Amino acid sequence: MVTTPLMPRIASILLPLPLPEAFDYAEPEGMALTVGDQVVVPLGPRMLAGVVTALRDAAGHNRPLKPVMERRELAPLPAKTLAFIEWAARYAVDAPGQALAIALRGARAPGPRPERLIVATGEAPKRPTPARERVLEAAKEPMSAVALAAAAEVSSGVIRGLIEDGALEVSLTVPSAGFDAPDPARPAATLNPSQAAAVTALEGLITAGGFQAALLDGVTGSGKTEVYLEAVAAVLTADPAAQVLILLPEIALTQAVIARFEQRFGARPAEWHSGIAPPRRRQIWEAVAAGECRIVIGARSALFLPFATLRLIVVDEEHDSSYKQEDGFIYQARDLAVARAKIEDIQVVLASATPSLESLWNAETGRYRWLRLTDRHGAAVLPEIQLIDLRENPPEHGRWLSAPLVKAMAQTYGRGEQSLLFLNRRGYAPVVLCRACGERMTAPDTESWLVEHRYTGRLVCHLTGFSMPKPDRCPKCGAKDSLVSIGPGVERVEEECRSLFPEARVAVFSSDTVTDADAARRMIDAMADGEIDILVATQVAAKGHNFPSLTLVGVVDADLGLRGGDLRAGERTYQLLAQATGRAGRHDRPGRALIQTYAPDHPVMLALRRQDRDAFVAAEMGEREAAGLPPFGRLAAVIASGPDPVALETYVRALAAAAPNAPGVEVYGPADAPLGLIRGRRRKRFLVRADRNVDLQAFMAAWRARVRIPSSVRATIDVDPYSFL
Repeated sequence: MVTTPLMPRIASILLPLPLPEAFDYAEPEGMALTVGDQVVVPLGPRMLAGVVTALRDAAGHNRPLKPVMERRELAPLPAKTLAFIEWAARYAVDAPGQALAIALRGARAPGPRPERLIVATGEAPKRPTPARERVLEAAKEPMSAVALAAAAEVSSGVIRGLIEDGALEVSLTVPSAGFDAPDPARPAATLNPSQAAAVTALEGLITAGGFQAALLDGVTGSGKTEVYLEAVAAVLTADPAAQVLILLPEIALTQAVIARFEQRFGARPAEWHSGIAPPRRRQIWEAVAAGECRIVIGARSALFLPFATLRLIVVDEEHDSSYKQEDGFIYQARDLAVARAKIEDIQVVLASATPSLESLWNAETGRYRWLRLTDRHGAAVLPEIQLIDLRENPPEHGRWLSAPLVKAMAQTYGRGEQSLLFLNRRGYAPVVLCRACGERMTAPDTESWLVEHRYTGRLVCHLTGFSMPKPDRCPKCGAKDSLVSIGPGVERVEEECRSLFPEARVAVFSSDTVTDADAARRMIDAMADGEIDILVATQVAAKGHNFPSLTLVGVVDADLGLRGGDLRAGERTYQLLAQATGRAGRHDRPGRALIQTYAPDHPVMLALRRQDRDAFVAAEMGEREAAGLPPFGRLAAVIASGPDPVALETYVRALAAAAPNAPGVEVYGPADAPLGLIRGRRRKRFLVRADRNVDLQAFMAAWRARVRIPSSVRATIDVDPYSFL
């Protein structure tokens, strides 16, 4: 029998680099690659890991190609994960290798170190003793030398002697990843009629199958988590191999949500965020690819994990701006979650007490199923909200808390209840200036002001990470002890609270004081257990937390988000303050929220006081529609930067001149960015507004291709920008 030799094939390999496309390599005879395989290929003098994205016959191809060097012993990327990576790159108008780099982050992490375990061989020792007998009895199950010595109450020398005798042996074992299967049959929480109706609707979507999107829109404390927990249970019941992804905007929320899942399903989900150690990250990545890790709770990058059988995505706090990745590969995780669900042909649930206008518009127009929870769970009721007009009730000189707020705090403290003071401003003071010459302290080569952090005695740039000890002289004029702190930060408000209530237990909850998930859990547990009387917090405490004894929320500076605004300033401020005030009275004690403002007649403040979200949304939607802004139009930005102002100006002028003349598209700029200098690079911005029927990505890609970017200039495209700095 004559066998026909296999036709040589060409493999397209995508590398995790900012390259415009996959590169072609020759498939070595006998390697038998498949799409999704992870391989090693040469690129110039380097050997790089990449992924096979396509295979084709080499017939008619005459140009010599470098060969694929090896196939890595790692799980291949599923076809739908590759499709998602390619879609995300097109949507972001960026190189697909940038998205691939996120997807391979876990695969490129080092694996866990093997553990050195000791176990009995069954051989008798040459010289039996009581101590040796205890060791052999304890060593029936593998354990470390330290654990074995402790269990048998012997020294390490006894164990070494038994190893030399052959009675014990040492083995190197990779630690188990430890992903237990969730049990959806475990008892569920008791649901109220509104929750039960939402669960029934979600179960219907899951039974119907296919791509479906739902907006779970419930007031703070309405029990949205219990609803989507039962949606997860329905998915796991319908498909024993199903995988579920839960996205959260803050690491601080992770531990509380994991505890809820563990209680409901009897198995701890995997958590995925920047605080996870690389070896654990590798274990999770491999278990997800193998279908062994069934539930993942993570930050936005978890979207890029190689799920084998993904069946449901939940985006909790879907409105949160933290879902927007602002540097590197720029994307909005909420939108990409919907896209991944469509590619996977599965269901996605977006949950929030203050949904984004984009999601509300999709619900109103029927693109999303709209599920509303209008009442709080159990006996809890929404807090009473009052505005404190700071024009009529100004704080004392050098203070930031008004008399009505201080009085309410005293009453709350006297009843043994808790207060939360919300101020979305880290550090002690946002501005440090010289009272002799007026110099404002800024970071080197950056127009960002330095923030005083009194705990550490340093001035910190929250944009670049630069920090320095607070000097005793002004760097500009040399005046001694002339630097003064202007404005409040959480540390300054904490100082004021300690002065007003010296017996109270006061704590600060911000990203400076809570630096990882464990610290967040300790802070949340302390607050929930009543070990804190007054919590001064930034936005990390303004969402998702339930504190039984918290009955008063005071917003120190409600106008902060409205200053210097952008198109989302009003929406973002409403969402943030509604979430913050919603922490009060979430159990059986009534809650109260006091909002300090200089603009009590602003539409945002009136909507908060009246607790009339629908009226605020209608007014905001009307303004957006009249201006053709999202969700009624589309936006994109170009941010160009460079160290040479002349080269940068030349490039942006050439780019402006090359803008395509397309109907339904308006190009504004170039203009100096509000933060015109960062890390020594000057910055310019363009803003593009387009009608909804315009292919904005195609426009941006064609425009960028018309002008060569100088080597000293960086040009970044941001589709659907959230920051206008």
